[in-house]
Amino acid sequence: MTIEDPLVLKVLTVNTHKGFTVFNRRFILHELRDAIRATHADIVFLQEVLGAHHHHAQKLARWPATSQYEFLADSIWGDYAYGRNAVYPHGHHGNAVLSKFPIARYDNIDVSIGRHEKRGLLHCVLKPPGRDTDIHAICVHLGLQEKHRGSQLAYLCRLIEQEIPADAPLVVAGDFNDWRLRGQKALTRSSGLKEVYRERHGQVARSYPARFPLLRLDRIYVRNVGDFEPVALASRPWTHLSDHAPLAVELTL
Repeated sequence: MTIEDPLVLKVLTVNTHKGFTVFNRRFILHELRDAIRATHADIVFLQEVLGAHHHHAQKLARWPATSQYEFLADSIWGDYAYGRNAVYPHGHHGNAVLSKFPIARYDNIDVSIGRHEKRGLLHCVLKPPGRDTDIHAICVHLGLQEKHRGSQLAYLCRLIEQEIPADAPLVVAGDFNDWRLRGQKALTRSSGLKEVYRERHGQVARSYPARFPLLRLDRIYVRNVGDFEPVALASRPWTHLSDHAPLAVELTL
């Protein structure tokens, strides 16, 4: 590849629900790994992924020997980053990014409001081969309360303004919990981001609950990409793998 050649890559975001079906009835991490692999995504944004859970490790025969994000990455995604957000006596969970490109560095920013709902922004800098320009990726999982989300979105906007070069390719994806779309307006107005489904289909995608999506909680935003096109994913097997439907987009840099 020369530097002039376009780079086409696929991005996927999914809330993994800690590797369990809705209401935690069944452990489905292995099926989830197969489904993520089948998308052929180059960069995967994960929310609610377990870094460790000692109780599940003792009780479940198929519990992986590694963290969930390492298990999902396996041999397909050569690099990964994890941002631990919620910590409890028997384990912890947070956001993760899986990448087929090297992750040069990453930082997990705590944007929790109060003590009871731990949230974070996982900022990764990716180095695609044959490119002088880094790709910035921010994996997002915002709070359930609108007041909290407002503060977290303001922090995200400051992060973008202060830490990310104005001309660098940027992907911001994850679970925004922004069912009233107020964050959607704030991000596009202040940070120059484009939500891929909104730009191509006229509205943000419905993603929750996965079986009968009604609420528009999950998003993929981009900036400084040559072109993009949302990718339609089949409803099965995703409808029983998480309470959120995944979203995907193909980008051209």
